Amino acid sequence: MRISVSSDMDEPVARALVAELRTRGHEVTAHGALEPGADPQWAVCSEAAARDVASGAAEQAVVCCWTGTGASIAANKVPGIRAALCTDAYTADGARRWNDANVLALSLRLTSEPLMKEILDAWFAAEASEDAEDRQNVERVGRLDTEGR
Repeated sequence: MRISVSSDMDEPVARALVAELRTRGHEVTAHGALEPGADPQWAVCSEAAARDVASGAAEQAVVCCWTGTGASIAANKVPGIRAALCTDAYTADGARRWNDANVLALSLRLTSEPLMKEILDAWFAAEASEDAEDRQNVERVGRLDTEGR
C-alpha cells in the first residue's frame, strides 16, 4: 500500500513509524521533517500528506505532530479526508471501522514505539463497516466537504 507520512519534528517515534511501515511492505512517501529540505510546519506537511490521499497518490496517510491535534485538523481541511487522532488501538480500530478514516493522526509526545505498533496493527486489521447507518454517516461527512462552496 502507498502511504504518505508527515511529521513536523524529526523524533525517534516518527522515524520508527516510517521504518515500521516499510518493514510491513508499504511504499512510504515522507513529508515535513522526515524529508530533508521540506517545510516541517505541521500545517504544511500534514496538508501535503492528506493531499496525497485525496489525489490518489497514496491510499492512506499518517500525520504526526507533538499532540497530533494540529496534524489532524490540517489533514481534515483537505476535501475527502477523514483523519482520526488515535492514542490507542481500540480508537484506531473504531476510526477505520465506523468512520472509514483514511488518515491516521498520531501524537509524537504520547506515542511510544510499542504503542505505535499496536495502533498500526489495529488500523490495518480493521475494514470499513458495511452497516447502512455507518455508511450514511460517512457519506454525510463527505457531503460536508462541498457544502457552502
